[in-house]
Amino acid sequence: MEKQKILISACLLGEKVRYDGKDSFCEHPVLQHWQQEDRLVVICPEMAGGLPTPRPASQIVGDGGGAAVLQAKARVLSAEGIDSTANYLQGAHKALQLAQKHSVVMAILKARSPSCGNSVIYDGSFSKSLVPGMGVTAALLTQHGFKVFNEEQVEEAVLFFNAHLLNDSKI
Repeated sequence: MEKQKILISACLLGEKVRYDGKDSFCEHPVLQHWQQEDRLVVICPEMAGGLPTPRPASQIVGDGGGAAVLQAKARVLSAEGIDSTANYLQGAHKALQLAQKHSVVMAILKARSPSCGNSVIYDGSFSKSLVPGMGVTAALLTQHGFKVFNEEQVEEAVLFFNAHLLNDSKI
């Protein structure tokens, strides 16, 4: 049987791919364990969508978060008005293709990101205000049945993953 995989944001593993050229390394021991077991499928959707590092900070402008971007009802813009919506859409679709190709069970993505946020994102005003919603990649993955966690929910992700492994072993 094929090893169960987890899609993960590259920045959480220490790759310097964030908009500011930094990482968001998550030191949780289970992530290192999964990495040693070769269970992690790594992506930065923004880089996969063709954006450079560093790049202007962007937020979803318009109501509805990533789901609205997928429906062309919202845009991803920088504070200067640079529209990178097409890059975010391309990166989200590449993440989905990767998840499907590797039979990913779930994803652990960067919290609050306009690509990867899974529960709250910045409100589009560039005032550091958060609103409920998902980033573009998180929304697309969720629409396709993938469970998405963030780095602050690793314990929940472990429970979900272990339950999935248990269910698979009963088949």
